[in-house]
Amino acid sequence: MGSVTREQRIASFETHPDRYHHWKLTIDGPVASLAMSVDPAFGQRADDYELKLNSYDMGVDIELHDAVERLRFEHPEVRAVVVTSAVARIFCAGANIKMLATSMHGFKVNFCKYTNETRLGIEDATRTAGQTWIAALNGTASGGGYELALACDEIYLIDDGNSAVSLPEVPLLGVLPGTGGLTRLVDKRKVRRDVADVFCTKAEGFRARDAKRMRLVDGSFSRSGWEAGVQQVAAAAVARSPARASQGVPLPPLEVVDSPTGRAYKYVTSVINAEDRVAHLTVRAPEGAAPGSAEALRAEGAQTWSLRAFRELEDALLHLRFNHAEIGVILLHTQGDPAAVLAHDAALADLAGDWFADEIRSFQGRVLRRIDNTARTFFALIEPGSCFVGTLFELVLAADRSYMLQDDDGAVSVQVTAASAGGFPMDTGATRLAVHFAGEPAKVGEVLAMGAPINAADAEEIGLVTFAPDEIDWDDEVRIAIEERASMSPDALTGMEQNLRFVGLETCDTKIFGRLSAWQNWIFQRPNAVGDSGALTLYGFPERPRFDWRRT
Repeated sequence: MGSVTREQRIASFETHPDRYHHWKLTIDGPVASLAMSVDPAFGQRADDYELKLNSYDMGVDIELHDAVERLRFEHPEVRAVVVTSAVARIFCAGANIKMLATSMHGFKVNFCKYTNETRLGIEDATRTAGQTWIAALNGTASGGGYELALACDEIYLIDDGNSAVSLPEVPLLGVLPGTGGLTRLVDKRKVRRDVADVFCTKAEGFRARDAKRMRLVDGSFSRSGWEAGVQQVAAAAVARSPARASQGVPLPPLEVVDSPTGRAYKYVTSVINAEDRVAHLTVRAPEGAAPGSAEALRAEGAQTWSLRAFRELEDALLHLRFNHAEIGVILLHTQGDPAAVLAHDAALADLAGDWFADEIRSFQGRVLRRIDNTARTFFALIEPGSCFVGTLFELVLAADRSYMLQDDDGAVSVQVTAASAGGFPMDTGATRLAVHFAGEPAKVGEVLAMGAPINAADAEEIGLVTFAPDEIDWDDEVRIAIEERASMSPDALTGMEQNLRFVGLETCDTKIFGRLSAWQNWIFQRPNAVGDSGALTLYGFPERPRFDWRRT
């Protein structure tokens, strides 16, 4: 018995609470409630599967990601977010199994990556925006449903004699919890590894009493005391976190022109060359003056360059990930006035402590981390008219290589500013500049102290860029590099890049993405999971899976 797998294009990564099919967002002063009630008929491939038991697909998680971002920007008054279910006796059954079984391999991995980035966004909201996320499990939470709970700061499970938490992927599906479940158990919640071993191989999981004893949840309430108990927990979270503001900033839809050869936004353009397996991704500098005050910044709102350009960049990256799997190399370009970029950076820096300015910088950091975790080769091309300065120089540091034209008059330059000093940490917690100079840490301070444009010859001498060809060699050297890279095994490159990008100590986040890129990527292709007799393929059918028992 086999499954027919299908390609899946994601038409849009944007939505709005007014258009949610699967979540209900309610704001009550400093407390928000996000109730999950998945509509089985509104799966992204409704003809292939039904989203039963609050199971989810990309459409459900796109709405969740939208809610996470809107709560930060549009509702700064919210200090506690209660995630619960509007379906009786079930919180969430995790990712829809039929959806996984009938999806192409690349989609499954990108789906897991996107959902985990959404969960990292939840953790970041607690850490940097003071919005404590509380999982109120008023029914069973299994698989990805429990992984969603693990991303929250606190977890409470109803004690009704039936509801349980579980991670049944290993015993039932022959795969791993795809959104960080194993790592968050032992690294974040500090569950003993022998206890975690039992939990991850016990398909039915554990009910409230044992779940609390094993540190799988923080507490429980009886059915009669459930609502009061959750309200008390939320009130305690609100008391711990002072309000940032009483009014937020709306996030309007992006303005984009989509075509078979790419996407065009106001500040970002993505051009696809499918034949060569290459995409050009260009970010343009701001056109107007930087806002001079917090009031001016809020008046510009989501149209201010620092936010709009990065929202556009995020959307372009997601479309490249999901809808252009054949693209192996992304060439990063910038265009415009470097002084304009620096002015907008300085405006945000001067407003540090203002909630909206801080949210913009935090969002920029999350978008840059999406680049770090994107399974594509990135080359930064620094040419005449480029503006790789300040925040946009982070694109050079995020790239796997950088090529800078060494022109005769030295007009092509880059500039490193305080933006690279710690405002946009990688998932490791280190700055990209520190990672770049991991073997020469003294250079970090030297480069930051320069405070002026750096020409190609000096940038190459310092080691700030990979290569600086002159005008005679530029075209051939860049062309050969791109052609060579595009000809290499994409599987080998994904593994290589994932290893090379994250220098130094690991964190919970880097472990999750590393294991997703390697172990889960491998397991998702093994016959024991997805073969005709694999556990994922046969889930829900009476026939038992047949395993190849050889360990590798």
